Amino acid sequence: MNLFLRLHLDRNEQRTFRLHLAYMAIEGIVLGVLALNEFVFIKSLSGSNYQLGFLFQFSMLVFLFLVLINEFIKRVKNRKRMLRLVALLSRAPLILLLFFPGEADSITANSYYHYLYLSLFLVYFSGNIFIYPNINFLLKTNYRHQHFGKLYSYATTLNKIIMLVVTFAYGYLLDFDNFAFTRIIPLVAVLGVLSVFILSKINYPAENKPLPSKSILRSVKDSTKEMKDILVRNVPYRHFEIGFMLYGFSFMISVTVITIYFYDGLNLNYASVAFYRNAYNILAIVLLPFFGKLLGNIDPRKFAAITYLSIATYIFFVLLTEYFPAHFVFAGMTIYYTLLLYILFHGLFAATMVLLWNIGSAYFCEPHEAGTYQSLHLSLTGVRAVFAPLLGVLFYELFGFAPTFLIAIVILFFAIGLMIWSYRKEGKAEHV
Repeated sequence: MNLFLRLHLDRNEQRTFRLHLAYMAIEGIVLGVLALNEFVFIKSLSGSNYQLGFLFQFSMLVFLFLVLINEFIKRVKNRKRMLRLVALLSRAPLILLLFFPGEADSITANSYYHYLYLSLFLVYFSGNIFIYPNINFLLKTNYRHQHFGKLYSYATTLNKIIMLVVTFAYGYLLDFDNFAFTRIIPLVAVLGVLSVFILSKINYPAENKPLPSKSILRSVKDSTKEMKDILVRNVPYRHFEIGFMLYGFSFMISVTVITIYFYDGLNLNYASVAFYRNAYNILAIVLLPFFGKLLGNIDPRKFAAITYLSIATYIFFVLLTEYFPAHFVFAGMTIYYTLLLYILFHGLFAATMVLLWNIGSAYFCEPHEAGTYQSLHLSLTGVRAVFAPLLGVLFYELFGFAPTFLIAIVILFFAIGLMIWSYRKEGKAEHV
């Protein structure tokens, strides 16, 4: 209540913020469990490196279809019903993990469990292409501009606090029982459905526009042209997205290889991976409100340069671990000194990227354009996902860990240079 009074939120903003908080709290549980998903696949399920690459690829590849989905969404009269149906169709199938065997021999003897696991998560991630653009649209149209970044950062802070607790607890549980995921992920499926049902209760603004009269395929063609026109016309946004493509390529070739490095290179247990995958959220929680305000006051390209430098630095400290492997053991976790610095800069990255990735594009457009801009932003995520994760595995198998990490760092410095050059050349984004 004090927050509502201090920010002078109107009734609609208060209701939206409560629902947003509830959605983010439940998603914190879901994401806290799924934070260890890739490591579960490679350790408990004994999946291959390339299968691991596919698992990460699926989370981004689905965004390739956002242009088509965006046109479909425009034709949906009842978006609340659509979101709820998507939740049931994409989240509920994870309940099938209840029927997975609870021991390694059965998994390795029947490789179809790997493909079933990958298929279930492809379905899960497919739901995001309906949900994510609607989140941006709902919040941008229900929060006033001056409150957008702040309220989003507060909700995200709660999300990360819950993720922090859940991932640590889940990591210890998996060390006790490597196949606990067969019971925990079905529970996550139910919570995932519930969270989207809560999100669907946020008010949709009244839209008096007639339904499109053109066919979906014709509309997709026109929508593709519209997105191309946005990139041509809005030069600062084009530079922002090129920088994001470079960042995304670097992130995608490194993230899968870091998971492999934790397993093959360092032989970490679940508790240790939970620590490295999650401890950075403590710093992110502290920094999120600050960066939420900062994003509202500076150009997103300057903000992006900070984000890209933070990931380049944390990859560098992972690289150093191969040459300086000094460590100690605490509470069942293997703590590498260089990876403590990885956690520090990963925290900075987490606090900035969660804002930049989800709402950064909205600062280049008018509120009613936010859905289209975010759809374009996420579609480009799908483009780089076609090849980047598997290319990372290929680089690792050809050159090893250190050269792969160095390639990722060099690409990030190109992205940083572009952001700085663009801001100096083009000036401030029009709608910041």
